[in-house]
Amino acid sequence: MFKSLILISKPVQAAGIFGQIKPPPGVDKYSGGQGAGLVKLLNNILRLLIVGAGLFALFNFIIAGYEFITAGGDAQKINQAWAKIWQSLLGLVVAAGSFTLAAVFGKLIFGRWDAILTPTIYAPY
Repeated sequence: MFKSLILISKPVQAAGIFGQIKPPPGVDKYSGGQGAGLVKLLNNILRLLIVGAGLFALFNFIIAGYEFITAGGDAQKINQAWAKIWQSLLGLVVAAGSFTLAAVFGKLIFGRWDAILTPTIYAPY
């Protein structure tokens, strides 16, 4: 199923009256062998999720800070705000730790720190 999606970077001769079909711009960035396009796509999705986690943590910090300021001395509201702050910090540690673990596993398995972590995000221009 994925083989047909990955290897479509070359023009394909369509049957009948359609003529030659050319892939849209940017598709060639996801070609390069069997499975390569899928790996790059999953890498981009993972990076998007980690950026989303960082933004979610930032908004949680802002909301928890506002709740902390407006607690007015209520111990239960203060505890809820602190819980939200700690949960946001824990989420950031997990997201950052995933990059650290990926670098360590890349060094152990492939011999390079950045073997798993590729800094290029592929997108159409």
